[in-house]
Amino acid sequence: MQFGFHISIAGGFSKILERAEVRGCETIQFFSRNPRGWKYEALDINEVESFRAVIRSSGLFPVFVHLPYLPNIANKKSKFYNRSLDSIVIDLERAEQLGAHYLIIHIGHRMESSEEEAIEAVSQGVNRAFEKAKSQVSLLLENTAGQGSEIGYRFEQIEKIIAGVDEEKRMGVCLDTAHTFEAGYDLSGKDGLDRTLESFDRLVGLNHLHLLHLNDSKTPLGSRKDRHWHIGEGYIGIEGFRYLVNHPSLRQLPGIMETPRTDTVEDLKNMKVIRSLVAK
Repeated sequence: MQFGFHISIAGGFSKILERAEVRGCETIQFFSRNPRGWKYEALDINEVESFRAVIRSSGLFPVFVHLPYLPNIANKKSKFYNRSLDSIVIDLERAEQLGAHYLIIHIGHRMESSEEEAIEAVSQGVNRAFEKAKSQVSLLLENTAGQGSEIGYRFEQIEKIIAGVDEEKRMGVCLDTAHTFEAGYDLSGKDGLDRTLESFDRLVGLNHLHLLHLNDSKTPLGSRKDRHWHIGEGYIGIEGFRYLVNHPSLRQLPGIMETPRTDTVEDLKNMKVIRSLVAK
């Protein structure tokens, strides 16, 4: 398994490689723009070319871009639905410009819509985004914890969303371990992990799984509260992550950590812990 972190773009894309190297990353994830707003500036061609060259020479692979937090395509009645679609189109194109292989999106909140309406809204939204975007970047749906009116916390929901997308080959899943556990799938032991992966494979297909977000959970199994925690220090625990990183169906995947941080020291600790669990 290749390990990495979500890397800050503060100060520009030129800072990413240095931050990745300090943390010992083999793969990376980052935002292409401010994650808490709608506005963005066009990418600078020279900066992009320099970034792509540096990333190629670094050996970091694969490269993931994460969509900002605000877009929500799970509710067609929302005044932000079309704006959210445009945001996905923009980031699909920016991801390709930056040499990224995948764009990760949060599936969204259904709000007052029914589950069926929300699933249809997401599928149709993805179809429209693929039609408009001048990009061949693949889109990864990140499973949710099921907090509030979130959809995408059950594998059955993800299965239906992907089934409604015309270009299914461009679709995949990013499985967040904290969200999975908080949604009620037990990853803390071998039996629970095996059952979870069997269910995922039967409903969605392991061929659609392209990335793990490796986060422990600060809240108990089935809490449906999204709270990331340090590797081995939450309810999934050390043994749960030992099974995860060595599981035959997962060990060839990239794993990105989004564990809490106030400084580099927390990332270095989490990297040391996760690497110590890999069977020699």
